[in-house]
Amino acid sequence: MLNWLDTREAVLVGTALADEYAPQAPAAPGTKDPNALAQLLRQADAKVRPLNLNFFRKAKFANSFKWRLIDKGFSREFADQVTQSLVMHLSHSSNAPLPSASPGTLPERHSSAKRKELLGAANQAFVRGQYTEAIAIYQNLLEIDPRNADAIHNLGAALGKFGLFSESERHLRQAIELRKDFAEAHATLGIVLRGRGENSESEIWLRSAVKLKPNFVDARIHHGITLLALGRLREAKARFAKVLKSFPRHADAQFLTGQVAKLEGRFDEAETRFRRALDINPKMPNAWAALAGTRKMTLSDVDWMKRATEIAESGITPLEEADLRFAIGKYCDDVGDFEGAFRSYKRANELAKSVAESYDRDARSSFVDDMIRVYTPAAVAAVRAGVSASSKPIFVVGMPRSGTSLVEQIVASHPAAKGVGELGFIDDKMLARDSALRRGLLNEQQRKALGEAYLRELEARAGEASRIVDKAPVNSDYLGVIYSVFPNARVVYMQRDPIDSCLSCYFQYFSAAMNFTMDLSDLAHYYRQHQRLMAHWRAVLPPEFILDVPYAELVSDQERWTRKILAFLDLPWDERCLDFHKTERQVVTASTWQVRQKIYQGSVARWRKYEKFIGPLRELKN
Repeated sequence: MLNWLDTREAVLVGTALADEYAPQAPAAPGTKDPNALAQLLRQADAKVRPLNLNFFRKAKFANSFKWRLIDKGFSREFADQVTQSLVMHLSHSSNAPLPSASPGTLPERHSSAKRKELLGAANQAFVRGQYTEAIAIYQNLLEIDPRNADAIHNLGAALGKFGLFSESERHLRQAIELRKDFAEAHATLGIVLRGRGENSESEIWLRSAVKLKPNFVDARIHHGITLLALGRLREAKARFAKVLKSFPRHADAQFLTGQVAKLEGRFDEAETRFRRALDINPKMPNAWAALAGTRKMTLSDVDWMKRATEIAESGITPLEEADLRFAIGKYCDDVGDFEGAFRSYKRANELAKSVAESYDRDARSSFVDDMIRVYTPAAVAAVRAGVSASSKPIFVVGMPRSGTSLVEQIVASHPAAKGVGELGFIDDKMLARDSALRRGLLNEQQRKALGEAYLRELEARAGEASRIVDKAPVNSDYLGVIYSVFPNARVVYMQRDPIDSCLSCYFQYFSAAMNFTMDLSDLAHYYRQHQRLMAHWRAVLPPEFILDVPYAELVSDQERWTRKILAFLDLPWDERCLDFHKTERQVVTASTWQVRQKIYQGSVARWRKYEKFIGPLRELKN
């Protein structure tokens, strides 16, 4: 059996084949040269097929071939396409042996005992974190038992470990179709949907998993994580507390309780919880990463840096490594090692990008074109009356990492106002109506329903406050819709130096839904389209609807701009808005630490520390 699992030769052959193919491959990303591909397949027939690779070795061969191409500068998408063509070619008419107690002996493929043996071997590989091998065995099992719900679910779970969320989701939904009450599949689907940024649907599936299996601890934990992502801290905290009551040494529950403490501004308690999690599981990547976010790191934290680096290089999953690389980048930035910081941030983004859907520049440009086409001055004038007279909503928008959390914290420090964080409500509703939204204005009935539902959501989260702040940056995409529903609402738009804003995005670990933040060229494109759309909104919406707030001026003259913001929102002056960092409230954003500090100017022109690395962002200054 050990001989059967030996993959060294397969790895060497995969690497060598990629080295031979690379000089012949097309230079243009996303294309395949038929002649080069045909030559590759001929080489595979001559050099790989005679090896009669079993599926363990075939998986390792394919993985080494693909990553060698990526190391040589080819895109992930191109490497995946070529690798898939290669594997399909080698699989045709292949008679690779299955695992058995006696290497070289072919087992009875359709026996019940053999199916159980395969499932057991795959599950063991999964538990060991050998997800490539697990995927290969699950796929082989499904060739002989295609309706095995356990194998379909586990294959989906393994694919999710690599961030292959679309393929993972497809398998998980198939498993649920086969077995409606499959609690584990409900839970895993919820986890995968959260990975795709679809938090509302994630919550539904995880809640269903807990209902189907009330003692399912992992489902309770992940339900709490999704509740955190939705900003429902109180509910999430209750989930984690219930787990800890029964299992006080549950590392994930300790870690996540620390995350709640961090979001509520209790950073010492958060660090204590993270260290308790590490006492239980010393190699826990997310706990090591989280420690870096509880305070400013110093050179005295060198032991943290050493251990974090060791764990990052230990063969953990791409997303776990990405989390640690972002944290290592923060450490290096905090101690002034800007070259080391950028190197770590670059690695983190490459890992995150490798498992995310590619940012579609054409689709983004097309969306902006459609908003400009639909929301003409005449169209906006036709809906000027709106469908709601409420002046309760305040929308704080801008590029991500432009200072929106700072403004929300300032306004939420006023006794007549509340902040609800990045609500995501408008974006969810607009994505559900995307095609209709881009064809023309929403009709009066649709706008009225949207307005009533949104106000109910605000009041459920913030009670009867006279002003409620929703600081989701993505709402800047929908200012025309927002105006057509709430003409008496107000929009605060944060203006920050374009390079500072984009670089800050690049230095932050966002969900896969924020795929444009993972590449400097994509960030530059997104920023230009964002500015193009904002210029349109300023041109067609009334000037009293939007207040532009320059981030650099706000942090250099806090009181003057705070007075301007409050006056724009028809709120009387209140000194507490100057001491916003003392306001006790949850902040479920990437800026949870920053908004607990007094206002500071260290983030202005921060990009100059990284000037030699910013590449395509430099053009944004023109």
